[in-house]
Amino acid sequence: MAQVHIGADPVIHVKGLVKHYHDSPTAAVDGIDLDVYPGELFAFLGPNGAGKTTTISVLTTALTKTSGIVRIAGHDLDSQARKIRENIGIIFQRPSLDDHLTAEENVRFHVALYGVYGYRPTYRLMSASYRKRVEELSSILGLESDMFRLVRGFSGGMRRKLEVLRTLVHPPKVLFLDEPTLGLDAVSRQSLWTHLRRLQREEGTTIFLTTHYIEEAEAADRIAIVRHGQILFLGSPQSMKATMMTKFVILDAPDRVTLRNELTDFEPEVTENGSLKVSFVEDTPQNILSRIRVPLSVLQVHMPSLEEAYVRLVTEGEGEEVAS
Repeated sequence: MAQVHIGADPVIHVKGLVKHYHDSPTAAVDGIDLDVYPGELFAFLGPNGAGKTTTISVLTTALTKTSGIVRIAGHDLDSQARKIRENIGIIFQRPSLDDHLTAEENVRFHVALYGVYGYRPTYRLMSASYRKRVEELSSILGLESDMFRLVRGFSGGMRRKLEVLRTLVHPPKVLFLDEPTLGLDAVSRQSLWTHLRRLQREEGTTIFLTTHYIEEAEAADRIAIVRHGQILFLGSPQSMKATMMTKFVILDAPDRVTLRNELTDFEPEVTENGSLKVSFVEDTPQNILSRIRVPLSVLQVHMPSLEEAYVRLVTEGEGEEVAS
């Protein structure tokens, strides 16, 4: 995992962010506060309509805010939007590659917009610093043998990797990923994340992620859960699971009386079928099992997932709403 500089000045600072759309009586974003630190993988999660897309659109200067303070890489959104754009990279849900160009040509035309490396009509005429950067990133992303192929022959996973390369070639301090693996198969998703984590580790890039694949947020340093334009939770995935869910083991034995006596200190709960449920927070399954001498017929350990904690949090007070 990359070194996260919590305690340093945040690379993303948001205070009291509000966004109203003229055709809606309620705020799409309603007073969001958050800081993201250099080198973090920060996941911004929530159900459809929670305000995720609006927030990321404001942070990337694509949408004006109604009120609040936003600073990205030390630059103020109101007065230095151009400076912010120079310090960020964005990968949206919809691919934006030209199928009629090679991978390298897609990259070269993109960086020409930033004016970082200049523009020349061929790769060989580009600056040595540009060629070195493309070689480094294509190696990290596993595209070194594909950079001079036409993009129309690329798989979905290869296209996403090329978009990452194109975005990082300038290179940005913050990479915004809006549903980066949407539509990819499981193998492509895993491959892309392997390379993204390597980039985070080796480049020190701060990653701000939105995703509906909650398991992708398990590796995040911190997560924010947003609903109705407000943050419900801000902290590590581990602290969220500990706050929202209970770890437990299910135990049973032919000699249930002795088993229950051995577990008296843990205050076990008798389930509907007569087995014992032992919940724990700081303890471990190993410590619980060390108290047991009677032969067991059932042993099931339940360690809650982030997705379970997320669903519980976003559906509390929402009836049967399904988080997606």
